[in-house]
Amino acid sequence: MTKRTDQLMIDRLAEAAREGKISRRSFMHYSMAAGMSATAATGLWTTKANAQPKKGGTFKVGMHDGNSSDTHDPGQYVSRQQIYLAHQYRSYLTLIEPDGSLGPDLASDWSANEDASVWTFEINPDASFHSGKPVMASDVVASLNHHRGEDSTSAAKSLLSSVTDVQADGDHTVVVSLESGIADLPWLMTDYHLAVCPGNEDGSIDWQSGDGSGPYKIDQGEWGVSWKLSRHDGWHLEGAYFDNLEMLVLNDPNARQTALVTGDVDAVSLIDIKTSALLQRDPNIKVENVPSAAAITMPMFCDQAPFDDVNVRNALKLSIDRNEIIEKIAFGAATIGNDFHHSPAQPYWPENVEQREYDPDQAKSLLKKAGAEDLTVSISTADSLFSGAVDMCVLYAEQAKAAGINVKVVREPNDGYYSDVWLKKPFCAVSWGARPTPDVMYTLAYKADADWNESHWQNEEFNELLLQAKSELDDSLRAEMYHDMAILAKDDGGTIIPMFNNFVYARRANVMHGDNLAASWELDGARAPSRWWFES
Repeated sequence: MTKRTDQLMIDRLAEAAREGKISRRSFMHYSMAAGMSATAATGLWTTKANAQPKKGGTFKVGMHDGNSSDTHDPGQYVSRQQIYLAHQYRSYLTLIEPDGSLGPDLASDWSANEDASVWTFEINPDASFHSGKPVMASDVVASLNHHRGEDSTSAAKSLLSSVTDVQADGDHTVVVSLESGIADLPWLMTDYHLAVCPGNEDGSIDWQSGDGSGPYKIDQGEWGVSWKLSRHDGWHLEGAYFDNLEMLVLNDPNARQTALVTGDVDAVSLIDIKTSALLQRDPNIKVENVPSAAAITMPMFCDQAPFDDVNVRNALKLSIDRNEIIEKIAFGAATIGNDFHHSPAQPYWPENVEQREYDPDQAKSLLKKAGAEDLTVSISTADSLFSGAVDMCVLYAEQAKAAGINVKVVREPNDGYYSDVWLKKPFCAVSWGARPTPDVMYTLAYKADADWNESHWQNEEFNELLLQAKSELDDSLRAEMYHDMAILAKDDGGTIIPMFNNFVYARRANVMHGDNLAASWELDGARAPSRWWFES
């Protein structure tokens, strides 16, 4: 196309967007096809297609799952407090847009060679840290390398295990080389651990100071208590409409909802689904119910008795009535799970995998085969994990009685659950945030050497398929591989997945947002403070 033709297309796209005739996803696709960069297309959509939101005010958020033991080290992020805060004061190479598409953050553009084994990211030259230092390619290199190498203690180490080199090509270009192609690498860069921090001269990063290049800068705060932030006027993207931001850790669901009802906070990250209908009757409150790829898992250590016997694992999977869990615990706000960590909200969904049903008689048969009749196990849980977390485990214990299984529910303290219980106790409940692709999820938690392999599951065939799928650019072949991986995880794996839970959270009625809400995390992909605004 000629430059004139390109401009005519862009003008028509902008007009269609203003009239509501085109989705953001389609707008981005055709704008980039017309020669625009991802950053330019995003700016055009924001400024031309939508009315400008209003700036001003202090946005107060009540969030769940915060611990006094949390840290600024991005490699150690695990709690919602760390994840929500990170998306305010730090930036990533890419981000997930409200419509679920991939968009630019620090990287204004990216491209790959033919087999996706070398990726090049162009860094936005307007990006700066809160300290005033420009974000350079060297900062990105140091930040990615923080998660690599034998000495790295990062939970994201396995995500970057295929990376052989990260190099700066000038001040604003980063080149990532891989052992073999990874088609999802730009999506992987949205992982919340891979935040960009200022680089030090020795190649390490300054994560300790809390300096970042996100939409808001930290003014003061205490882990497990609260944070106060103010707008970073040098932020490189649109948004950050609030002057100030306060994030309060309210692990108790009653305290969170009371704070919302009384107006002490403007939004909360999680509400008790049992009372959502009551909240919706309040004209001052708006409840958001967003289907997602977030999952509730119940991992069993496959290398510890009795879970080291696949018959016992499958008996426990057959002893849960998922439909009753969804009806009575999630109140319908969930998608049924099938014991493989791949959601219908993710690409390559394997539609023809037979759904595992509640079958206590078959469970009894498997326990007899394993010599484990009258099985007794303990499962750990906590109120702060998700709405109804303790009730779900209690209900599961009742369901499992029909199979002759005695499930003891251990109610753990909210504070420190992910540091003291998860990955340490052999059977527990876990709340996973959504990941954009199955590759990211499987690499984080099911790959043999993953730091977050929460069930200690080892399956050589699964690992080989995962490696092949990473570099497979043929979508149909890749889908077949994910189908086979789902079967292996379902029938041999050590994780019960009762459901993929919706994100159910709430805001005051005077808080506005766009047409879509990201399904990657609660609160619009953890980016509500930079995407929402107060009604004037």
